[in-house]
Amino acid sequence: MTIEPKGGDRTMDETAPAAPLPYEGVWRFTAPAVDAAVPQARHAVRDLLTRQGVPVSDDVAHALLLIVSELVTNAVRHAAVLSPVLAVEVAVGPEWVRVAVEDDHPYRPTALETDHGRTGGRGLLLVREVTREAGGACDVAHTASGGKVIWAALPLKHTP
Repeated sequence: MTIEPKGGDRTMDETAPAAPLPYEGVWRFTAPAVDAAVPQARHAVRDLLTRQGVPVSDDVAHALLLIVSELVTNAVRHAAVLSPVLAVEVAVGPEWVRVAVEDDHPYRPTALETDHGRTGGRGLLLVREVTREAGGACDVAHTASGGKVIWAALPLKHTP
């Protein structure tokens, strides 16, 4: 799995300085929607953050990797039948990092409320809560191709 810079995008923040910091940018990779994609995506994101020298706190790094694992797992389990390939995007700005997982399945899920009688189905609830605790934001959006992208953006430093 190789992560490549995406297009000429260096930042998603229009207020960013003209000369981006060395760790700023947008990277995207694709993977088959199979179980092996989960640890591969997690390791690829971790290695990218390290290689680019992103000044992310340990708490935020752990939260990001948990989010990536949950979002890729959801794409593998629930979207693979209509989307045999998924995409993971990492965007880093001067004060935030955003991870997103995109697939071609049209169903747009919502975070479930806690149901103590169920043993599964809490992945998006977990993503929402981890993102909230880190002081970030997350959402689900439709893509131009009719699929969806689920993303979470966290501040580089944990703000309790």
